[in-house]
Amino acid sequence: MSRNSGAKQRAGATLGRRDFLAAAGAAAVSVTILSPKTVRGAEANSKIELGLIGCGGRGNWIADLFTKHGGFKFVAGADYFEDKAKGFGDRLQIEASRRYSGLNGYKKLLEGKLDAVVVESPPFFHPEHAAAGAEAGKHVYVAKPIAVDVPGCLLHAEAGKKATEKKLVYLVDFQTRANALYQEAIKRVHNGDLGKLVNGEAVYYCGDTWGNPDYNNTNAEERLRHWGVDKVLSGDIITEQNIHALDVATWVIDEAPLRAIGSYGRKARSGSGDVNDHFGAVYNFPNDVVLMFSSKQYGQGYDDIGCRMFGARGTIDTHYGGGVSIRGAVAYKGGNTGNIFTDGVVTNIATFHDCITNKKFENTTVAPSVRSNLTTVLGRTACYKGTAVTWDEMMKANEKLEFDMKALKA
Repeated sequence: MSRNSGAKQRAGATLGRRDFLAAAGAAAVSVTILSPKTVRGAEANSKIELGLIGCGGRGNWIADLFTKHGGFKFVAGADYFEDKAKGFGDRLQIEASRRYSGLNGYKKLLEGKLDAVVVESPPFFHPEHAAAGAEAGKHVYVAKPIAVDVPGCLLHAEAGKKATEKKLVYLVDFQTRANALYQEAIKRVHNGDLGKLVNGEAVYYCGDTWGNPDYNNTNAEERLRHWGVDKVLSGDIITEQNIHALDVATWVIDEAPLRAIGSYGRKARSGSGDVNDHFGAVYNFPNDVVLMFSSKQYGQGYDDIGCRMFGARGTIDTHYGGGVSIRGAVAYKGGNTGNIFTDGVVTNIATFHDCITNKKFENTTVAPSVRSNLTTVLGRTACYKGTAVTWDEMMKANEKLEFDMKALKA
């Protein structure tokens, strides 16, 4: 499966952080979101025909939510593994001829009659699969993280712009951005209720999300089956999981970081995977705003996906699946975000349907998703190197993660 790394990507990598992400802040606060109530009541005049790329656990889970919406119908599925494509097809009664496997299965899917594609493959493949969907004239709904490296992020940025030009929807599925409490609290921060931002923290603490499987990690197919614990295929935990916290932080600060420095390690995890189990980094943002970031993905105990930012007049305190509020001179009581994992996706699915049916092609989720994804890559790069790395140095290096697919079936 080839990754596009031509002249356009190399040219994009020379852009500075301000040039490349000038639109991200405006995009993050201008996303049109529908309420879950609207989702459950929405009915299309004719159902939007979908293809699913990535028929694993989350692919099947999200397919059920698309089906429950009422305005969509899955007519095709593709996965590298034939058993997954078949299982998905059996469950949703998809024609046998429209169940595709192998590395090029997604290409065959896109050649068929489809209105839109849902990308739930391993993150390493997200840029290629999503960009190909838009190139084929399909609306695109893609999971986070959108990429594992700088070239992948640049490909999404380019694909999102092309989608707008071609009057296609290109939506990135972040649940926090679809939540009304997060939206209101961060809007108040941007309106100045906290005063000048000074510093803050973003954390992601959880257990062994993907477990600690033992498998032959020199076998490409085995690595693909266990992509969640593979550094290249997942982007490591800071990109695959911790992006939730860093996405909120960059949304609140409304900037991309200038530089990062940090450390990481693997002390508590076992199994054959090579992802790390903890990261710690300091990010420096414009206007001397400092963000302390910390994560762990192992063991038992305390769990939280949070972001807390301090300003001269108050504090915004946010937690994925927990409370969102502002304390200070201009308080915001907020509330509990509840089952945000499911509710956020349900809302994003409704927004996807609304954008397609009402021809809204601004694609405002792309720029902030590129920004937060690159923020995770910057932190990961600095931690791996054990030295400070600037945004511009990262972009200039344009480092691409490599996965040898010669042993995989086409």
